[in-house]
Amino acid sequence: MKHSVLAGLLAWAVCSGVQADSATDEIARYREMIADGNPSELFALQGEALWKQKRGPKNASLEQCDLGLGPGVVKGASARLPRYFKDTGKVEDLETRLMTCMQTLQGIDPKLVIDAPWGKGEKETMQALVAYIVTESNGEKIAIDMRPPQMKKMYELGKMAFYYRGGPMDFSCATCHGDKDKRIRLQDLPDLRTQAGAAAGWGTWPAYRVSNGQFWTMQHRLSDCFRQQRFPEPIYGSDVTIALSVYMAATGNGGTVLTPGIKR
Repeated sequence: MKHSVLAGLLAWAVCSGVQADSATDEIARYREMIADGNPSELFALQGEALWKQKRGPKNASLEQCDLGLGPGVVKGASARLPRYFKDTGKVEDLETRLMTCMQTLQGIDPKLVIDAPWGKGEKETMQALVAYIVTESNGEKIAIDMRPPQMKKMYELGKMAFYYRGGPMDFSCATCHGDKDKRIRLQDLPDLRTQAGAAAGWGTWPAYRVSNGQFWTMQHRLSDCFRQQRFPEPIYGSDVTIALSVYMAATGNGGTVLTPGIKR
């Protein structure tokens, strides 16, 4: 029913020839209408159960997973990710940190997550866990610790990746997200070079996508951006995806986390 309402709004906008701003207002009104019933809540409930469930060869839960604020602390953790972890000697985002915990605590091979299709197998598990954890940071401030040199290195790598042009369309991330007041398919595109734009972009993902009825993690969002640039799909959890996340998150420092978001 809700999806048909959105389809009707879009059809009305196209067929009646109204201004794009009016159509955007209608889409914003639609999002506001369904915000209290964000389907991400269902994924988050599933993720909370999976967090506590004993799984894997070690038959253990993730309740002792350290997301950066101490073993088992979920509240506010994702607002401070990505971050440098001394125990792995790596900068990890939420998904790669969860893979670390799944491997060390449960004995689950990260390749089961990396190689799974989107929305299937251990990637389905991952999206539910992510939905649960980011929900616990809703309303928090983005607070990325940029003091470690490893974070500064990742930031610079992410900035380079953001502006790198290539592929058959000669696109970069900045092609869509490097100017003010851009939109595509009536979707506003935040200017990720600015604090406000990065906070609006980073701070509202992961999100539920109304157009396909799926919950997308940030790794999934970045993978689709590469697809739209006609680049090869990046390896899940690879350095370039984490670097781009550091660049966006650090640029948006101080903004408000509004996850899980709800998108077109």
